[in-house]
Amino acid sequence: MSDAIEGAIEVLLKELGEDPSRNGLEKTPARVAAAMKHFTKGYDQDPLVILNNAMFPVDYNEMVIVRDIDFFSLCEHHMVPFFGRVHVGYIPDGNVVGLSKIPRLVEMFARRLQVQERLTMQIAESLENVLAPKGVGVVVEAKHLCMMMRGVEKQNSYAMTSSLRGVFEEDSKTRSEFMGLLEHRRDSFA
Repeated sequence: MSDAIEGAIEVLLKELGEDPSRNGLEKTPARVAAAMKHFTKGYDQDPLVILNNAMFPVDYNEMVIVRDIDFFSLCEHHMVPFFGRVHVGYIPDGNVVGLSKIPRLVEMFARRLQVQERLTMQIAESLENVLAPKGVGVVVEAKHLCMMMRGVEKQNSYAMTSSLRGVFEEDSKTRSEFMGLLEHRRDSFA
């Protein structure tokens, strides 16, 4: 696959009016192929493997939140980056998941060609299916280079998406608590 990507990049460089053999570009096709493999490594990962190996029975029924999870992804429409932060909350129902597994799950789905809406839903769906909590809430805020570098060229806009499941969707108090906790700034950790 790497050879095919390298060949495609050589063709792209030629179509752009460049000489792929000139100094500075001669190793670009190999570099782009390696970068694309890294940017899309999430296709080779399984959420079940990431989450199942780190579930623990715990008698805890309050909200667990992991917030400000940085991510980078590639927009499937233009293959340019979008990036931001993911905030994940859930209420356990007998099991918790190791806290480091939530950022790993975010990373796995972000390292695919994506749209922000699907990324948000996939994170929530995976936690809901594997952990079977009382509820899950996921909020993603991101800047999209396809909006910043082309098209409308708006530098300060960002998109927010959410996926609320179980009690996060059904109970307005739980939803308000989750959203309120996301508003609190981490001044003591900054």
